[in-house]
Amino acid sequence: MEFSTIVGGIIAFAVFFFITQGFKVVQQSQCVIIERLGSYQKTLTNGFNIIIPFIDKPLQVYWISNGNIFLENRIDMRETVLDVPEQSVITKDNVSISIDAIMYVQIIDPIKAAYEISNLPLSIAQLAQTSLRNVIGEMDLDETLTSRDVINSKLKTILDEATDKWGTKVNRVELKNITPPADIQNAMEKQMQAERERRAKVLEAEGDKQARIAISEGMKQEQINLADGDKESQIRKAHGEAEAIRELAQAKKEAIQQIKEQINNEDMAVKYLISTAYIQEFGKFVSKDGDKVFVPYESSTALGSIGTIKEILSNN
Repeated sequence: MEFSTIVGGIIAFAVFFFITQGFKVVQQSQCVIIERLGSYQKTLTNGFNIIIPFIDKPLQVYWISNGNIFLENRIDMRETVLDVPEQSVITKDNVSISIDAIMYVQIIDPIKAAYEISNLPLSIAQLAQTSLRNVIGEMDLDETLTSRDVINSKLKTILDEATDKWGTKVNRVELKNITPPADIQNAMEKQMQAERERRAKVLEAEGDKQARIAISEGMKQEQINLADGDKESQIRKAHGEAEAIRELAQAKKEAIQQIKEQINNEDMAVKYLISTAYIQEFGKFVSKDGDKVFVPYESSTALGSIGTIKEILSNN
């Protein structure tokens, strides 16, 4: 009785274990390839799945987990990062540089990824290294250092086309480091230093140029202001002189009119004014001792009229 109970328990446990081996739970963004007796049977997607225990077996596939390559029976369908090891590459101008990169890859067709290539991550990495050597070999050093985006784009196109038959998509390729030889790095540093000094001199010269322009503009404006001031001064002076002449002429006109009214002789009035003008000017000629003045004969007539006019004015 006890023996039969033990045997029954063993059989029940074996049946339970057998049944549970047929239950497979697949996580989101993962899949499992099932082979039955060595041949492809089906692909398990996320959720609860049932297989035949000991007959259906998951296929183990090389894939990337946490940056490392492992042999696993669950394929991660998410985009993952694959590191391309550093290698020495020769440029078009025969300069040896060290270069490495990273790739963002994703399995699109797990069946092709499992059966079309034996070690998918290693194959992609080696293909990337070969393609990188080919692309860099077509470019010189300066172009390589300044054309990262071009290199990334070319590599992505090449790798995406090559890995399509492996059920994999290359979403992105990025160069990490481009390291020239030490002597070239030193030469580049000297070149950069010389370029910085050149730019500093150009900026200094440009600043000096702007300062000189500002000074010349200031001097120009100063000269304009001085010229405008001198012009205004001369205009005002001319206006003043013109006004003085007008007032003097008006005074002489009034004097002639008064003399004319007194002596009732216009010619005598004019001669009187001319005579007084002669006398004023003669005073300037004899401002120093010993000066001699010769009076023209014609002037004596005008000077003689002064006495006549004086007598007339006295009588009046």
